Amino acid sequence: MNETASYAAQIIIAIVPIVGIGIGGIVIFFYILWRHHEIKLQIKTGTYNPPKFDYKTFSLLCGLLLTSVGAILTLVFAIIDHFSYTLLGGLIPFAAGISFLLFYKLNPDFHKKDGK
Repeated sequence: MNETASYAAQIIIAIVPIVGIGIGGIVIFFYILWRHHEIKLQIKTGTYNPPKFDYKTFSLLCGLLLTSVGAILTLVFAIIDHFSYTLLGGLIPFAAGISFLLFYKLNPDFHKKDGK
């Protein structure tokens, strides 16, 4: 009872992800192109307002997320496989999270008043 799929089915199964990735790439390309043209027109008309990126919130969020994910992965890998190279799968995000939290805490620009 070891039946394998027909060759046509195997080809279709192999082509579906390739087509999906290709169509996704096309959609992303046109989104970027249209966004570029929109920003160009806003600059020409003088209505462009560049977005502000909040590094403080970003570093806190990334730090908390990476630290918690890294701590859980480190704990799980230590329990399952003891101390081996697989433990790096948890230690790397844990270290990155700690780095983001230190950046959040030690950056002097973050401790200024919100009045700029």
